[in-house]
Order: sequence, then structure tokens, then C-alpha cells
Amino acid sequence: MKRNWCIPPKADAAFVAAMEDVLDIYCMPYNKSVPVINMDEQPYQRLDHTRELLPMKPGEIERVDYEYERCGTASIFLFTETLGNWRKVSVRERRTAVDWAEEIKMLLEIDYPDAEKIILICDNLNTHSINSLYKAFPPAKARELAKKLEIHHTPKHGSWLNIAECELSVLTRQCLKRRIPKIENLRDLAQKWEKRRNSEQKGICWQFKTEDARIKLRNVYPHIQM
Repeated sequence: MKRNWCIPPKADAAFVAAMEDVLDIYCMPYNKSVPVINMDEQPYQRLDHTRELLPMKPGEIERVDYEYERCGTASIFLFTETLGNWRKVSVRERRTAVDWAEEIKMLLEIDYPDAEKIILICDNLNTHSINSLYKAFPPAKARELAKKLEIHHTPKHGSWLNIAECELSVLTRQCLKRRIPKIENLRDLAQKWEKRRNSEQKGICWQFKTEDARIKLRNVYPHIQM
């Protein structure tokens, strides 16, 4: 039996530096003017049934034919403020630099218009950078947005440090483990999940700290010769 696992490198200073940077941010007290937002994205394969479904009967599970039809792909963007028990899900046709930049613009101007600055934690995908803002907007607008954004990247092979990945996992289990052929249906289901989860004020209690990392992940830290 095999299990997929995110295996960190050994004696990697770059991994340690990025990890401790993120863990320090998670220890910061809540600041309404400078919220900490996590974001992540994942592709989604839209599928449809090729045969009519059999109706469910009392005491029986749903039966679905294994054949399916591919209907294209979509990209799911998720933003979450853990200390605010808030998350937002957006569904786009693509996951380009421009798509990411447009999502950031909405985050800054619509979701958090009164924030002095947003601390954004995300993985180190090449589109997750200030560069993308200049690909989507005129220089003056891109600079205006960049000044309100402080980006911190999780380390390579360290996506488990991103709280937004936890939220995406919940979204997948509760909402996306079904065949959804149309992007409009996908958007509707994602928005309903977002509304319900926000109304329930669901949060994530992150307890892993730098002190824990230095003990449990000591093999990741470089060995210093004194």
C-alpha cells in the first residue's frame, strides 16, 4: 500500500527560512487593519454522466456508471482569513497570472477595502507574485495594489503550511466529490458552500509553532558546525 506524502528536504536552509517566516505570521495577534489572508488554488476536471442514473431506493446506496464524459476544466481560487472565520471561493476558466491578479484586486478593493495592508500567504507558484499585477493592469494601478500587499510564500514541498489548503480539502470533500459538467453549476455549488461555512463561523485552530518545528522537523534544519 502507498500513501501520498509531502516529504520535506533534509538540511535545507531555504525551506526552514520560509517555514519559520510563515509560522511567525500565524502567531501574530489579530489586526483588523492588517489582516492575514491565506490563498490557494486547484484545478477541477468537469465531468458529466454518459448514462441515465438509477434512482435511489430505501436502504440502498446511489449507483453511478463508471463511464463519464469530460466537459473541460476550471480553476478554483480560495481565500481565507482564519482569525476572521471567513473564506471566499471563486471559480474561473483558467489559472493564469491575469486571473490571479484580478482575484487580488477584488480581495483588496471589494473584500477588504478599508485594510491598510493585507499579509498574503500562498505557495510559490510563479503566478503568485507582484509581477502578475503588472501583466493585468496599467503600471500606476499595479503599483497601487502592490503597496497594499505583503506576500509570504510557503516553502517548496511545504504546502501543508498553507491554511487555505486545509479549506480546499474541506471544500473538495463536502462539495466537489461529484460529477459537475457546467462551470455555472460549479460556481453555484461553491458559493453555497462558502455561504454556509461562513454562516457557521467555521475556523481552523492552528497549533504547530516554530518551537515544534525545531524539534519534530530537526532533520530539515542545516547542521551548524561550531
